[in-house]
Amino acid sequence: MNGRAGVQSVVLLLIGGTLIRTAWTGTYVRYVKPGLHWYLIAAGSVLVAVAAVNLARLFATAARARHHEHQQHEHEDGDDGHGHGHSRLEPSWLLVAPALALLLVAPPALGSYAASHGGTALGAAASSDFPPLPDGDPVRVSLLEYASRAVFDKGQSLQRRTVAMSGFIVVDGDKRYLTRMIITCCAADARPVKVGLTGAVPPSTTADSWLEVTGTYTPQTDPDPIDGEPIPYLAVTAAHPIPTPKQPYES
Repeated sequence: MNGRAGVQSVVLLLIGGTLIRTAWTGTYVRYVKPGLHWYLIAAGSVLVAVAAVNLARLFATAARARHHEHQQHEHEDGDDGHGHGHSRLEPSWLLVAPALALLLVAPPALGSYAASHGGTALGAAASSDFPPLPDGDPVRVSLLEYASRAVFDKGQSLQRRTVAMSGFIVVDGDKRYLTRMIITCCAADARPVKVGLTGAVPPSTTADSWLEVTGTYTPQTDPDPIDGEPIPYLAVTAAHPIPTPKQPYES
């Protein structure tokens, strides 16, 4: 079987299998938006089908070649049938390892390391026209909505309101930032939105732990050390740990 063509087919098979597996198990939301679910299944199915056809052709060609060699050897005298082929591992087979690793071990969603090395995406959502929040306290908001209202509306629409939101923790010295990654399409374009926490923050909170918090607006801000954009704060009145959500990103 042709080594290079075989490696290409196996890599296609593994990539297609990975797409189908991540879509089927739901782990795809660690890497892309939820709306791409059926696109991943369709793409993975096409790759698996192409790989299967290519491998079938390669095995059929190899079988015919072995049969032809066998017929030739039958007409050779003094041939003991040994020592006529030494297989070696082609370097191209090493390309299979990353695809196999991705299939067997699904990497986690982006967390505090990526967030601490990226500037806040708040500047992309600049606006000063915010409708009133829905009735009832606490009102659930996304981190991006709270941060936008706190910075660009000067907290006017947050006055005398209690909000609830969730995210993972980024630690910067003695500061704790509640963070969510914002994606447009996939994890490759992810940027963090950060909200500083003050008040009733659990002292044992560690990086990457997920929290559900409730609190009220405070005018305190920090400049983001990466891009200088303002990071607003929330005065926390209650907080408790939660498991990592099935959809860790905001969009």
